[in-house]
Amino acid sequence: MADFPSKVSTQTSTPVQGGAHASLPGLGSLRPDVGFLRSLVGALMILEIVVGLLVWALIADTPYHYYSIYGWVMFVAVFLWLATIIFFVLYVWQLHLRFPMVPWPLVLMIFNIAALILYITGFITCAVAVQKTSIVGSHTFDKRAAASFFACVVMIAYGVSAFFTFRAWKGIGSNAATSQMAGGYS
Repeated sequence: MADFPSKVSTQTSTPVQGGAHASLPGLGSLRPDVGFLRSLVGALMILEIVVGLLVWALIADTPYHYYSIYGWVMFVAVFLWLATIIFFVLYVWQLHLRFPMVPWPLVLMIFNIAALILYITGFITCAVAVQKTSIVGSHTFDKRAAASFFACVVMIAYGVSAFFTFRAWKGIGSNAATSQMAGGYS
């Protein structure tokens, strides 16, 4: 016990004064995570953003406001499109690492499962309403049919994302070394 103080080493440093981000610590170290962009989850998010944009843009380009059924489709498409963009930005810029108390793999898995369920309802709603709300062969019919197709594509993408985020959450198919190197992405 007597030799304890001699084993303690201390190190002091002086804080950096000024700088562009002096009031917000850690913002100077923001870099895009190329590993996330190359991961399957990142690629699926890009697909969900691009095709989700097509879904709501195609519906918005028709007189959808005459039919309340398309209000649900628009809500699902726009809400999940914006939420996916937020998650994408969080992961690309590694902002999720700033909040270590949040279980991000679990949050992302729950989001993808909820998005899958919502897009199932949105796809079915859109597909059922196409023939009832527009004349076959018209531009409106074609846009709504294309929106139904793309809603199915996005629904499948969210389903695949839910599967892979579930695997990442459970740690299936990886060990500590590979999950550290890959940033925890599948």
